[in-house]
Amino acid sequence: MPGVRDISADQFIVAYASHLKRSGKLEVPTWADIVKTGAFKELAPYDPDWYYVRAAAVARHIYLRKDVGVGALTKLHGGRNRRGNRPSHHAICSSNVQRKVCQSLEKIGVLEQSDNGGRRISQDGQRDLDRIASTVIEEARNNEEEEEEEEEGGEAEEE
Repeated sequence: MPGVRDISADQFIVAYASHLKRSGKLEVPTWADIVKTGAFKELAPYDPDWYYVRAAAVARHIYLRKDVGVGALTKLHGGRNRRGNRPSHHAICSSNVQRKVCQSLEKIGVLEQSDNGGRRISQDGQRDLDRIASTVIEEARNNEEEEEEEEEGGEAEEE
């Protein structure tokens, strides 16, 4: 059975974020529309669904690794701190945002606290992520088959 490792990150994150939004289980905080995601940012994210995308990215990252803490996630989602005419450096993102995303995913049963510190994926969460990944792969296969049929049909009409 295909899993999360078998598809590209962007395809999976888009699919899982839309699943989280459709299900309505993930509770988005009231401050999500005005908060900056890091001290190095100037504005809040333009995408109104950024919280779902971040939750999907966090769930995928924790799925691929065992015990991941908030500090590791802040480094992962950090970015470039532009310091004027001085050289740019990497800056970490807001740890509060990462913590709240993890807590939201814990509430819906995707993540759980680890004994070694940090968080890990739960069995229910692993099943959900694998199911989403398999549906994405099936859709990609169906699209490829349809495109091949259209190309064969187009070639036959030209002759």
